[in-house]
Order: sequence, then structure tokens, then C-alpha cells
Amino acid sequence: MGKRILLFIITNVLILTMITIVFSILGMFGIDMPSMGATAAGNIDYVALLIFSAVIGFGGAFISLGISRIIAKKMMGVKVIDPGASTGTERELVERVHRLCRSAGMMHMPEVGIYNSKEVNAFATGPSKKRSLVAVSSGLLHSMDDDAVEGVLAHEVAHVANGDMITMTLLQGIINTFVVFLSRIVASIVSRFVQNDGMRMLVHFAAIIVFQIIFSILGSLVVNAYSRYREFHADKGGADLAGKDKMKRALQSLQARSNMVDDSQTSLQTLKINNKSTMMSLFSSHPPLDERIRRLEEK
Repeated sequence: MGKRILLFIITNVLILTMITIVFSILGMFGIDMPSMGATAAGNIDYVALLIFSAVIGFGGAFISLGISRIIAKKMMGVKVIDPGASTGTERELVERVHRLCRSAGMMHMPEVGIYNSKEVNAFATGPSKKRSLVAVSSGLLHSMDDDAVEGVLAHEVAHVANGDMITMTLLQGIINTFVVFLSRIVASIVSRFVQNDGMRMLVHFAAIIVFQIIFSILGSLVVNAYSRYREFHADKGGADLAGKDKMKRALQSLQARSNMVDDSQTSLQTLKINNKSTMMSLFSSHPPLDERIRRLEEK
């Protein structure tokens, strides 16, 4: 699950930045756009700006959600298993995921895939329960026992069943709205210190981009805090689906193989069930495995 949220955040930042650039260019060519949020007198129309910010903020979040599964497949090189044509390990993997999904009360089965990596990890993503994906690494299948694999799969199915990506999208949309709103207010204040009209426009445009990125980074603190909470919740859901012992076994197996986590693609770290701990805990999408095991034992 680790890689999903960082990918989601980065995609949002890029989408917001792209929309800002396009709208600013249109404004320079005389096309009336509400991106500056200003009246004819040069004052900020806060209501219009807030509406504009909400449209862009939630639009960017839902675009990111819509393409999340496609991007994850491409970046991770996921091979989606055909349930009808698969045999052996692949067929067993699909059947285990589908069985857990039925136990979770899901009407639609997610795609199931494998990505070729020595790391021991798995992830779930997708814009809805109907269009979701559960994928595991080949390293996880080769190094974990059946109980641990069952616990990992149950954790990922719990994420899908809980609708975590939709909740994350709504949260990201709110954060995006304030990012767009506040960056334009601050940029407007900064640009007023520039006397030259031509330079004022350039400074205003540059300030919007800079403050949008800064506020997006600050907003990621909230997103990652929710992501950490969600991991505890998915552990609980995994325990309900597969059994507490199997979920605990999965976390202990991940802990024993914490050095086998691929962190080369940082944009995907929030997608996975396990992520390497960092000193910057506020920016971490996952709580420490020790804490996750402790809370699971208290369940």
C-alpha cells in the first residue's frame, strides 16, 4: 500500500501544476480565466477563487484516482493473471484473492497480478472496487509461507473492501482545494511588491507554482498521517478475513525481510504493504511494523 499514496500525491502535484500553467497561459492570451481570483479592481474575489480551487482540486484528485491502476501496472510491470487460463501458482493466487473478496462481501472481483521483483511486498490500487488491482511480488511468493501470504493478501483486500482510495481521493481533493486557494492568495500578495506590470505577471505566475508545490508538500503530511491510520485499519480487516494469527505472521515475515524492500521507485512506496522506516516519520506512509504487530496483538 505504501507506494500508492506517494504516487497519488506526486500525480496530484503534477496535475495541479499542469492545470495552473495552462490556465495562466490562456490568461496571458486574453482568455478570461478565474485562476487569478481577482475582480476588475484588482481585489481577490474569495468566493469565485474558492469555487475555482474546489473544481481544480477535486478534478485533479479524481484524475489521479482514475489513472492510478494504469500507472501502477506500467511502473511496476504487473502481469495481470487471466483467471480462466491460469494454472498452478497463478490460479491458486487468483482463487485465494477471490475467496477473501467474497468473505469481505465484495460483489466484484479485482484483477490479480504478479510483478517480477526480488522484494517482498504487495499492493492494491484502483479507482473503485469494480476496477481494482491486487498485485504481489514474485519475491513474496517465493520467500513467504502460505499463512504469511494469506495475511498479506487479506490486508490488501481489506484496503479495497474499505474503499480506501475513494476516501483518500476525497481527502486529497480537500487538500488540493486549499493548496490552489492559498497559493493564489499568497502569490497575489507577493506580486504586489513588484512595480513593473510585466514583471508583476511573471512573479505572480512563478509564485503560484512555487507556493503550490510548498503547500502540496505540507498537505502531504495530512495525507500520510491518514495513510498510517489506514494501515492499522487494514491490518485489522486482514485479521478479520484471514485470521489474527495469519495477519500477525504476515507482519512478522515482512519485518524479518525488511531489507528486501525496493525503494528505487519512491513515487510508488505508499502503494505497498511494507515500506522502509525513515527518520522523517511525519512523511512516512506506513507506521513501524513493531507498532503494527503490537496493535494487532491487542486486538
